[in-house]
Amino acid sequence: MQPYKGNWTLVTEFVMVGFSGVQEARHLFFILFLAMYLFTMAENLAIIFVVSLDHRLQRPMYFFLTHLSCLEIWYTSVTVPKMLSGFTGTAEGKRISYSGCLSQLFIFTFLGATECFLLAAMAYDRYVAICEPLRYAAVVSWGTCIRLAAASWLLGFLTPIVPIYLMSQLTFCSSNVIDHFFCDASPLLALSCSDVTLKERADFLISLAVLLASSTVIAVSYGNIVWTLLHIHSAAERRKAFSTCAAHLTVVSLFYGTLFFMYVRTKMPSSMNFSKVVSVFYSIVTPMLNPLIYSLRNKEVKGALGRALSFKLFKGS
Repeated sequence: MQPYKGNWTLVTEFVMVGFSGVQEARHLFFILFLAMYLFTMAENLAIIFVVSLDHRLQRPMYFFLTHLSCLEIWYTSVTVPKMLSGFTGTAEGKRISYSGCLSQLFIFTFLGATECFLLAAMAYDRYVAICEPLRYAAVVSWGTCIRLAAASWLLGFLTPIVPIYLMSQLTFCSSNVIDHFFCDASPLLALSCSDVTLKERADFLISLAVLLASSTVIAVSYGNIVWTLLHIHSAAERRKAFSTCAAHLTVVSLFYGTLFFMYVRTKMPSSMNFSKVVSVFYSIVTPMLNPLIYSLRNKEVKGALGRALSFKLFKGS
């Protein structure tokens, strides 16, 4: 809740500008983003369904993949439906309450941080599988998987608590127009009448801590993987070992590349429209691409999807 400051009129709701420059083509963008959203939901649900039913995929790597798919569904659902309502052209579609805005920011940050930790857990799984294959079953047991997944969700949940508390202590007393398609921290801070220095420092340090902690685990894991692969004499064995982590490495590159650019960049003049495009990439495009990357680059997932489709067609005939 905003602190009361004298005779100022406090903001009780925000209006999100969204993509104001495409109003003439808003119906086209509505259809495009709706199709992307539905496709993201369908492919992530398909992965959850296939991994849950196919006994061949009852392994730690796919256990983490189902968590990642669940997260991607929620991640896109936090922002896309509200963004779509903004394309309808109605005033109500662009409005969001003060508490709803902070809730959206909290959930979005929580899920983004959780994804960082889940990707780190998946990197550790690949490290043990390739570098310590004889100890894999003992080290990465189901108990370990559950603890790693639970820790990822817990750390992700704790990440936005201080930033959102500090945001709730700021006063918004003039404009209530957010130049974005969801309640992100930067455009909100631009509207505050309060001193945002402490809030900006907290955001930077917490984002940096999450990114450095998770990326360090990933970097060390893949450093050891590369070292192990270089000592494998057979080229075929090297390709086989690397293929098990190629999809994860691609997803990590996409996700961390955009996050490092958005949240741990030095202060420099930048276009808000360009920031919106980058936000679309990591909040909509990346969750849509991740299941494709895992299914197209993984023979086991492709095989399981093929068997599931064949079984469904067989039952329908």
